[in-house]
Amino acid sequence: MTKTIQVKTRSRTEFINITDEVRQVITDSQVQSGICYVYVPHTTAGVTINEGADPAVVKDILSTLNSLIPHKARYLHMEGNSDAHIKTSLMGPSQSIIIEGGKLLLGTWQAIFFCEFDGARNRQCLVSIITN
Repeated sequence: MTKTIQVKTRSRTEFINITDEVRQVITDSQVQSGICYVYVPHTTAGVTINEGADPAVVKDILSTLNSLIPHKARYLHMEGNSDAHIKTSLMGPSQSIIIEGGKLLLGTWQAIFFCEFDGARNRQCLVSIITN
């Protein structure tokens, strides 16, 4: 079973917490045990799991990525978004989370973030559940 989450980004680079949307897919599926696979089918956006309690963490990650991989540099790619491709490669297109008792087994502070690196755009995030 695969469901699509629509994500509307507002900035060139941002992290959007999609944990509640992914949890809703699990609830709707009524799956009690398995794996939740979250996949972003874009070359300039990804997904990561990190702290969701303190928004400063996300700001620090984005600030560091933007500092290490600036938007404007001597890139060869003609579309002007090479930095977005590089950042996406570092974050990755997918995450796998264990489902137990009908719930995602995330750590206390963990959240799932859609990572936008070439926005603002309308994006998709695919959530697939693999049952035991």
